[in-house]
Amino acid sequence: MKKKLTRIVYYLVALSVVALIVVAFLPSPIKVETARITTGPLQVTVDEEGEARAHDRFVVASPIAGRLTRVELHDGDPVSLNQVVAIINPLPIDQRERAEITARVQSAEALKQSADETVEHARADHEQAKRDLRRAEDLVEGGVISRQSLEQARNAETISKNELEAARFKAQAAASDVNVAKAGFLAVESGQSGASRLVTLRTPVRGRVLRVIEKSERVVTSGAPIMSVGDPRKLEVVVDLLSTDAVKVKQGAAMLLKNWGGEAAIRARVRTVEPSAFTKVSALGIEEQRANVVADFVDPPGPLGDGYRVEARIIIWEAESVLKVPSSALFRHGDGWSVFVVENGKAIRREVEIGHRSQFEAEVLSGIDAGAAVIVHPTNQIADGARVENR
Repeated sequence: MKKKLTRIVYYLVALSVVALIVVAFLPSPIKVETARITTGPLQVTVDEEGEARAHDRFVVASPIAGRLTRVELHDGDPVSLNQVVAIINPLPIDQRERAEITARVQSAEALKQSADETVEHARADHEQAKRDLRRAEDLVEGGVISRQSLEQARNAETISKNELEAARFKAQAAASDVNVAKAGFLAVESGQSGASRLVTLRTPVRGRVLRVIEKSERVVTSGAPIMSVGDPRKLEVVVDLLSTDAVKVKQGAAMLLKNWGGEAAIRARVRTVEPSAFTKVSALGIEEQRANVVADFVDPPGPLGDGYRVEARIIIWEAESVLKVPSSALFRHGDGWSVFVVENGKAIRREVEIGHRSQFEAEVLSGIDAGAAVIVHPTNQIADGARVENR
């Protein structure tokens, strides 16, 4: 009996030693970071740098070749409509230049006529937008349409009003261009009479000098820009996006401007996505097709001025309550997306169906429930069934 007990003790000791050896050689749990699947709001945005610019910017250029006198105005100086901003002493011209001046006058008159037609078209659109807004206000009181449709009608009326104002400014500038082009005939008269007649350059609109391009006295060619003028209080935002991102942006989309120098973000709303793209070389030397997205300020722009840098975040999709997962937890497996769910100390791979994605989060359509713990930034060491431990 005593030998039996001794033998049992030996067996137990041997089993304990074997168990300790097995445990010692088992791989230790992998340290991981986890996050919970939650339900909440989600926004899908396109982020890119842009700039604020004057809504209506006009360039005052020389209509003829001649000697420009020194410009006394400075950047930021206020100017009134038809104010003289520069004087040019025209040079003698030949027959070819005389024909160019005549053609330039005819072209300016044609552009003025086109600008006048644009004003009439914009005025008709604005009147229609006001009628649509009044109808929408009556219908929403009767419960026929939603308040969202009313907001869309108000936004359309505001956009049409801004377009009418911009068309009027362009018509004024076109009329000024006609006068500037006709000033070239002074050089023709000077050449014929032998007496010099000075050409005065005037501002097409009331506003401020945005930039003086030619400050000192010198000989300028026909069409040389002298200065740019506009109203710095009437700003817009222009953001150039990759064409693949620009197609996702719709008219009326909300835009947030951040890192402009102030603490709070400034709201804006997309007015238009320009239909024509352009080629731009990136910092890496890659040619990219990009398109301009232009937006109007909803909040006051504050101290922003023409050409100031902003960081724009354009909202292309949003929802108040969706099931979402951190984007850092997703990885490709086959043709779909998967995540590692932590269950009983093990990493279990789950296939998930993903909807909309933002920079940091993604919408989960199926495959996982709210509250589940998933591994973020999974490494190649983690496999299905691997032992894991939260850091």
